[in-house]
Amino acid sequence: MMNRLLCFQLVVTLCFGLSCAKFYEKDSVHFNNSLNPNNILKVHCISDQDDFGDHFLSPGQTYDFSFYESITKTKVDCDLWQGPDFRFHAKFRAYKGGGFIVHYGKKNFWDARENGIYFTHGKELPKLEYKWSIQYLITPMN
Repeated sequence: MMNRLLCFQLVVTLCFGLSCAKFYEKDSVHFNNSLNPNNILKVHCISDQDDFGDHFLSPGQTYDFSFYESITKTKVDCDLWQGPDFRFHAKFRAYKGGGFIVHYGKKNFWDARENGIYFTHGKELPKLEYKWSIQYLITPMN
């Protein structure tokens, strides 16, 4: 009897949460190019449901997207490139959430700077999270 009651409560909670989700603020991921002048930032993100494509940001420009978390885990993985021939690269998980704890209005801010990628939720100062790695161009030998 207790298991049935718990299952019923879980179903009611999930149904209520899903029907009310449209009234809650979406979660979002934001990217800012704080690189030196003329240094373009290339951003490419993929989630479980979407491929957000390539976005090219000039210094000072931003790119962001928003979504509702899934009751299964929501993950967004991103690749960033910058520098001559986009030689400098960083790959990381830009957003993780969902499951039994669903967020509404969670904001992840990523700031690309010359020495790496900085992160904040917007309530604290950005902190260096990832350094750029160098991708060497491989040319075929004749």
